[in-house]
Amino acid sequence: MDIKTATALRRLRLVSAPEAVSFLLLLTCSVLKRTTEFDAVRPMGYIHGVLFILYVIFWADAWNRAKWPAKTAVVYFVLSVLPTGGFFAERMLKREAEDAVIASRARQEGAVKTS
Repeated sequence: MDIKTATALRRLRLVSAPEAVSFLLLLTCSVLKRTTEFDAVRPMGYIHGVLFILYVIFWADAWNRAKWPAKTAVVYFVLSVLPTGGFFAERMLKREAEDAVIASRARQEGAVKTS
């Protein structure tokens, strides 16, 4: 995995958890607006909207750079529209990055041993 691909995956991973938190807070604010006098839907909507747009931009960049199959790309996109999906996306991306590091180290060790 080259550095640009790793960076794209890291950006997507870093925005996925805050996007999920903002989604849950937006849902909570929506319920509170209808049940109490508390109304923070508009500012929370803006925050969540910005984070969601960033997620989609970073998702498209990661899909392009990592050359994911369509199924993988769809899974990561669907996770962005589920209330807790960002947490699962973050965990999957972390595992993918760790696997890439392990594979890279294995290739380096293989090259060193054969030399």
